[in-house]
Amino acid sequence: MEPVLALLQADPTEGLKLLGVGVAAGAAVIGPGAGMGYLIGQTIASIHRQPEAFEQTRTLMFLGIGLVEAFALYGLVFALLLAFVL
Repeated sequence: MEPVLALLQADPTEGLKLLGVGVAAGAAVIGPGAGMGYLIGQTIASIHRQPEAFEQTRTLMFLGIGLVEAFALYGLVFALLLAFVL
C-alpha cells in the first residue's frame, strides 16, 4: 500500500474519503457496543430476580448478542466498501 501522504498529494479528496471511513467505522461499533452492554446488563438483572429462568434467559441473551453483532459487522463492511470500492 502507498503511504497516506502520497495518496493525499495525488488526490486532495482522498483525505476526506479516509475521514469518512473512520467516522463510518466508529459509528458502526458505538451503537452495537452500547446495545450489547444494555442487553447483558438487563440479562444479569433478570437472572438475579428470577434464577430459575436462567436457561431461557441465557438463550435469549445469546440470540440478542448475535443480532447486535450482525449490525456491527454490517457497519464495518459498509466502511470497508467506502474505503476500497468507492
